[in-house]
Parts: sequence; structure tokens; C-alpha cells
Amino acid sequence: MSTYLDTLKALLPERFRADRPVVPVVRLKGAIGMGSPLRPSLTLASVAPVLEKAFSTKRAKEVAIVVDSPGGSPVQAHLIYKRIKALAAEKELGVTVFVEDVAASGGYMIACAGDEIVADPSSIVGSIGVVSAGFGFDRAIERLNVDRRLYTSGENKAILDPFSPEKPEDVARLKELQREIHESFIALVKESRGSSLSDDPELFTGAFWTGATGVGLGLVDRVGEVREILRERWGAKVELRAITPRTSLLKRLTGRGGGEGAAAGIAEGALDALETRSLWARYGL
Repeated sequence: MSTYLDTLKALLPERFRADRPVVPVVRLKGAIGMGSPLRPSLTLASVAPVLEKAFSTKRAKEVAIVVDSPGGSPVQAHLIYKRIKALAAEKELGVTVFVEDVAASGGYMIACAGDEIVADPSSIVGSIGVVSAGFGFDRAIERLNVDRRLYTSGENKAILDPFSPEKPEDVARLKELQREIHESFIALVKESRGSSLSDDPELFTGAFWTGATGVGLGLVDRVGEVREILRERWGAKVELRAITPRTSLLKRLTGRGGGEGAAAGIAEGALDALETRSLWARYGL
């Protein structure tokens, strides 16, 4: 009987054999919390279905998450981090995070959800800090002889308005918010990375490093890539199963519509692309 079952098993394609280890692979690529219908981004809403599917994969030995993100919204990064940790605990599965080009700022926060972080020697990691950027147009509109008419029902409602002169008290308020967010970020990294972190004074200054240097700093566990590491761990026959988001037919059709709505979407997408491009450019990418 055993020989008969073995013969039947041998006739099945490898992907259907129950003894073949499976590792679902999720790719999280792009800026976090910044996007438009024409330019998707990483938010909890956009990645939750893919994560749920990955952690529910039958015969999964662990979940591999490939991160390639320059950061963005600290809130969305934290929510994604928490969802990965919660699913890993619920399904009792390990998580290995693989860094591609960059896992910086919020991208590194997400990477910290892994039990192990693996990067390419030339990957960019770190940037544990908080940044806000904008422009001041008050002198420009003055030269153009344009009056700024701003009406609020709260004295702080128009804080840091780009068309009004900058106020020291507004900057102080912003810096206090940044300090709180930065402290939360540092606490998360310390909790996740533990004693592997070095005592380098630059670690939490917003500086960033290559993956190779990140190993010595404790930001990365080792260098390598997905196929190499998972074959080493689970054998040459391990199935790396890509888990991708589903796109509805309605979304595919409406995403190519015409008219004023499409024109507005293109304009919005162009502005978003510039902002996203500036995030990547910080890391020379």
C-alpha cells in the first residue's frame, strides 16, 4: 500500500505534494501612505488583504516579506508593522524580511516586524528619524502683489501656512510633535532589535547605511537574498509562492477612463509622483 501511495505522489506536480515546504512571499514596495488612484502606495488598507492571504497559506513554513520603501507616513508604517506582528503571533509563523533597494524611515519600521532582517550588501537601511518639509511662498506672493486672505475659527488652525510668514511658535510646536514621533520610533526599533543593536551614537540621528554596514550596527542580521536564504533554510525544493493583490475588473476599467476626472487624476498623480520621487532621491535612487 505504501509503495502504491508513493507512486501516486510521484505522479503529482511538485506544487501539489503535501511534503513540499511552502513559503509565501509578499512584496511591499513604494512610499508609505502617499499615493493616488493612478499611483498606489503602501497603507494598511492596501496591504492587509495580501498579508492575510500570506499568513493563511496552507503548509506555510514561514512568511517572507520583501521591503523596498523610502518611508512616508509614520502612522501607516506603524499600522502595517503591528498587523504583521499580530498575524505572525496568531498563525504562529516566523517572519523574515528581505530588504531590496531601501528600507529607510517608515520602510525600516516595517522591516522591524521581521524575526530576521536580511539585506543586500548595497541596500540602504536606517534613517531612524522624522522629517517635515515644505516651502514658504509669502515673499513670492508679496512680489506678485497678491493679497493672502485667510479666515479661521481657531488661532492655530492655519499653523505653518506656506503663504504666511513663518512663526517661531509654530516651528516649536512642529518640533515637539517630531520629537514625540521620533521617540516612539526609537522605542519600537529597540524593542524589535534588542541587544543586537550597537551603541553607535549615529544610530538614531536619521543617518542611513548600506546593508553590509547595517549588519555591524545591528540594523540587519545578515546579507543575502530571498531565494538563497530560503533554500538554505528549507531545502532546494521549497516553493516560494508570490502573494499578490487582486485587482477588480471594475477598478481596471475605471482606472483608464477619460474626461475631466481622468485629467484631474493625471495631474494629481504627477504631483504625487514628484513628492514620491523626492523621497527616493534622498537615498540616491
